[in-house]
Amino acid sequence: MEPNSSSDALRALSRRAPRYTSYPTAPHFTDAVGPQDAARWLAALPDEPVSLYLHIPFCDTLCWFCACRTQGATRHAPVARYLEHLTAEAAHLARLAPGRLRAARMHWGGGSPTVLTPDEIESLAAALRAAFELTDDAEIAVEIDPRDMTPERLDAFARIGLNRASIGVQDFDPVVQKAINRMQGWEMTRDVIEGLRARGVRGVNIDALYGLPFQTESSLRATLERLIALRPDRVALYGYAHVPWMARRQRAIPAEALPGPAERMAQAALAAELLTAAGYEAVGIDHFALPEDGLARAAREGRLRRNFQGYTDDPHPTLIGMGASAISRAPQGYWQNAAATSEYQNRIGAGALAVARGRALSLDDRVRAHAIERIMCDFRFDGAELRARFGDFAEPCLAIARALIAGTGGEPASALAGRLRQTGPESFELPPESRPFARLAAAAFDAYLELGAARHSQVV
Repeated sequence: MEPNSSSDALRALSRRAPRYTSYPTAPHFTDAVGPQDAARWLAALPDEPVSLYLHIPFCDTLCWFCACRTQGATRHAPVARYLEHLTAEAAHLARLAPGRLRAARMHWGGGSPTVLTPDEIESLAAALRAAFELTDDAEIAVEIDPRDMTPERLDAFARIGLNRASIGVQDFDPVVQKAINRMQGWEMTRDVIEGLRARGVRGVNIDALYGLPFQTESSLRATLERLIALRPDRVALYGYAHVPWMARRQRAIPAEALPGPAERMAQAALAAELLTAAGYEAVGIDHFALPEDGLARAAREGRLRRNFQGYTDDPHPTLIGMGASAISRAPQGYWQNAAATSEYQNRIGAGALAVARGRALSLDDRVRAHAIERIMCDFRFDGAELRARFGDFAEPCLAIARALIAGTGGEPASALAGRLRQTGPESFELPPESRPFARLAAAAFDAYLELGAARHSQVV
């Protein structure tokens, strides 16, 4: 590829780079890490707060755009059985830790945690509080599907201390909604948000998508204007990832109705323009937050982090994931539970951990992970800071930085030639016009990635 490659070619190359919610990324986890490793890492945890993640893989109806580990819940019995195993796993993990673990963050994800009944919501929260000690200022966040919500569920979440809610929206256009099998009116969404705020929930996030079937700049503008009227504290604006080879339900989406690369880029630019004009600050590659929100403050102060939920202001190095397919992060590395609900339940039912694979971190992994996270969060690479932190072990990353600045050494250096702003002999930043290619810049530091062969999310 020539040094002054076109934006179209850059976008095509960038779409083959990971999102970098971890490094090494999950496709590079192996069964070399298993339950014994996780148990040993848990036993060695330092005396500091951790974060918790619970995966509830069930949904009342399956949205066709979704590529998450989810399954339909046509009967409630499997949900109730799953919760029994989830609470057993929480108790087992807590017993392995040195002393009583304190949790400063707890995130319920899915799937749709809102498929739980009010009694199940409170019982699960009580089991978690029995296993872990939540700090007085703990953030308790839940991903909410407005189509599931009732006043009784809202009351139950309020009673367990919910203080941040992530609301799935995607798009308000009925034509788009029908194409992705998610019919959800604006009024329904408004009523749920008002119900949350009336019950004291101080943080409201909204998830939206661009690049959906039949979506146009005009329809996206209408969606965003209605979204902005709800005044969420944060907006996560993702590019729809069409990966039908991974998510079979996406085969129901007509590929010919998807916007092309140039249209997607125009939609992303329009969304950023509308949100920033409404007072939101851009955070990373796909988030927006009101200036007083913790995510915006973390971005301004260089404290922004990246984890499996995306951008976060969570400073804690240990994340304990529970449930099928959940991923945990400890100082020593990552581990992931069995993805299939049946296998997960079999392992937990046998009194074992459900760990199926993971990755132990080498020192080189830690150096590269730090460089990648700072590029994804701050759009810059600081060679002096990396050298001060890691000494001579920073050299491979410093050599990569020099190559990117010079535009030498093949892709992605040649593709990014002229698109980085040099700030030091071994330092650079991505100016605003180059920030859509942050994933590509980060990929240069990935020792495991073969960019030409990768099949990651097809996003701008």
